[in-house]
Amino acid sequence: MTAAQTSPVDPVRLAADLIRCPSVTPEEGGALRLLDELLSGAGFECHRVDRRGTPNLFARWGRAGANRTFGFNGHTDVVPVGDSAAWSRDPFGGEIVDGVLWGRGATDMKSGVAAFAAAAVDFVLATPPDGAIILAITGDEEGPGTDGTVALLDWMRAQGETMSVCLVGEPTSLETMGDMMKIGRRGSMTATIEAQGVQGHSAYPHRAKNPLHALVRYLDGLIATPLDEGTAHFDASTLAVTSVDTGNTASNVIPARARAVVNIRFNDAHSSQGLTERLRHDAAQIETETGVRFQIAVQVSGESFLTPPGDFVSLVAGAVGATTGARPVLSTSGGTSDARFVKDHCPVVEFGLVGRTMHQVDERVETSQIEALKAVYARILADYFA
Repeated sequence: MTAAQTSPVDPVRLAADLIRCPSVTPEEGGALRLLDELLSGAGFECHRVDRRGTPNLFARWGRAGANRTFGFNGHTDVVPVGDSAAWSRDPFGGEIVDGVLWGRGATDMKSGVAAFAAAAVDFVLATPPDGAIILAITGDEEGPGTDGTVALLDWMRAQGETMSVCLVGEPTSLETMGDMMKIGRRGSMTATIEAQGVQGHSAYPHRAKNPLHALVRYLDGLIATPLDEGTAHFDASTLAVTSVDTGNTASNVIPARARAVVNIRFNDAHSSQGLTERLRHDAAQIETETGVRFQIAVQVSGESFLTPPGDFVSLVAGAVGATTGARPVLSTSGGTSDARFVKDHCPVVEFGLVGRTMHQVDERVETSQIEALKAVYARILADYFA
């Protein structure tokens, strides 16, 4: 045991130390090395699970294959700082001023990682549980996501490592600490639609095949009818046209090609496969009517998922309420997170800080929130292993 672990781990100090590690995706910046040292000193078995240059850390206390294993998932990579001159304080300074921790990752999500690492270390040293605790920490959540949590889960599968349940420490609270937790997420997909027509003079449109006219008809059909009206735990799915372009600079020329991009955020009434089939079916109809050819390329960021209210959701919500006094809303709102990968491994929920300043200039968080978050995670561990 190191000197630092003879007393409870200070999550605020640990968060500040992590912020001082310049771990802009895909750089490790020293953040995972810092956590490796802390966790190894507390008896966790640690492995670097780097893949294709992406840094990842797996840490387990207890034996592999234990009858119950609680998992935490999070990331130490951060988005770029943007204009550093616009910051009031050094974005990698980890300064604490008047009870506020400043720096890139203060909210998203180095403080969350610090809180669950501190809670896990204190818990296993004070009350070694009957079971195991796993921390799966990636350096690729803000990037492509292909070699981060996915790589950790692939490695765990190959090694026979499993989590019974998992909590992702993303910032989920909306206005006050504890007012919201995530029990699912919408799916996300982006479709790039290319319309191929025949170029011609705008004064003789009958001699051309205008891809823009066909594309506009197609897009109008997509947005005219809502995808759904929402489901029991999800708001209505959304479809947004985010780009329409031809590259055409001549007003008297009908272009040969036109391109549009559509982003869809979908609930559990849909799958990306079903939505892709609809996109292509509608395009085929327009092709038949206009003679303009369509090509559609789809990129799926993640499928929608839901962890239904039950024992695990109740345990987390109860610990949040007992610690913060708040009754968290069980939400599926927001964008995607690495929970979209974890959900294929085990039941997963998300709970963390108020996310008001994440990705902003002057990202910061009240130190009292970090301390409260560690207390919530400690309560969750105690209740889970009780």
